[in-house]
Amino acid sequence: MIQVTWKIKHLLVLLASLSILLLVFIKYSRQRSAENVHNLHLYQDELEYNKHLLQEASERIQDLENKILALEARVPKTYPEVKFLNYLSRKRILITGGAGFVGSHLVDRLMLQGHEVIVADNFFTGRKRNVEHWIGHENFELIHHDIVNPLFIEVDEIYHLASPASPPHYMYNPVKTIKTNTLGTINMLGLARRLNAKILIASTSEVYGDPDIHPQPETYWGHVNPIGPRACYDEGKRVSETLTYAYAKQENMQVRVARIFNTYGPRMHMNDGRVVSNFILQALQNDVITIYGSGQQTRSFQYISDLVDGLVALMNSNYTLPVNLGNPVEHSINEFASIIKDLVGGRSKINHLAEVEDDPQRRRPDITRAKKYLNWEPKVDLNTGLQKTVDYFRQELHRFKHSQRNKFLPKL
Repeated sequence: MIQVTWKIKHLLVLLASLSILLLVFIKYSRQRSAENVHNLHLYQDELEYNKHLLQEASERIQDLENKILALEARVPKTYPEVKFLNYLSRKRILITGGAGFVGSHLVDRLMLQGHEVIVADNFFTGRKRNVEHWIGHENFELIHHDIVNPLFIEVDEIYHLASPASPPHYMYNPVKTIKTNTLGTINMLGLARRLNAKILIASTSEVYGDPDIHPQPETYWGHVNPIGPRACYDEGKRVSETLTYAYAKQENMQVRVARIFNTYGPRMHMNDGRVVSNFILQALQNDVITIYGSGQQTRSFQYISDLVDGLVALMNSNYTLPVNLGNPVEHSINEFASIIKDLVGGRSKINHLAEVEDDPQRRRPDITRAKKYLNWEPKVDLNTGLQKTVDYFRQELHRFKHSQRNKFLPKL
């Protein structure tokens, strides 16, 4: 009996202890819960306060940016120094495709000479960056316009350069390429006829196709596949020439036709698929330099400044028949790849791929006519021109990795 009583006492003590522990735990839990709720409220208050601070900071930054823009607007924009021409000498000149590779360099030349320049471009391959250093200048005007549609302005001369010129670009929309070189040319010839303005049509060495005669004189009629992948550009330019001389004969107009051969230099489109840009980019990035075909096919390369000299000389001449503008120094594609590889350095290897359809095997201009009537021939040697182009492309690649601008400004 005593043992049972003792066990009951032990059990009661144990239950009492557990009850006390439970009460302590409940009290502790309530205290922690109250602390957590309090802490949560503090956290939310702090979060709201931080949001308020961020909002205030953002508004202040926006105010500062607006003030900076207002201050910048007060600072006159600086432009390259241009020559002053009086109203008798100064011409109002339209350049279609003036934001492109060739067009933008022609803009620089004519602006520096003191003329008023109007650029019309739909920016398919052209870029505002190429002419932004002239935007705002009193002698410069930029119009976003597709010349497939008529353009009504008053000018003295027209350089009609608008058209995609590299295979990837003109093959991207072949019908539009044909329209640009036919309807666009008709619109520009119509504008020139109405204004009695002199017009220069930028044709191409592609009108010769894959030539049977070497080098190619302007009297050669060409060897072109009219239904091949390049036909939209080749035949488009041939029709453009036909239209030009039909207008000249029927309307007694002043026309000039430049057959432009391979040209390179700063502001080339990096992904235009042409030999120079392909090889330089691949060499700079230590990629494999790809040659399509055997590499024995030849090309002649002229630097952009030489071409601009030729275009201006042709426009200012009295010669109306087509004129080849190109460099008569001929290189095989294999030679050209080796020259660029040595110039750039690096570890690039040369690899040959399948030949491209309708790729001309030989291309070299006969510039006798240009020498005789324009007193023009290329001056910049290949190594000098390529070094300038490599430097530009190197800066372009660097710009892609960083935010800084890479502009090629005209030299005064």
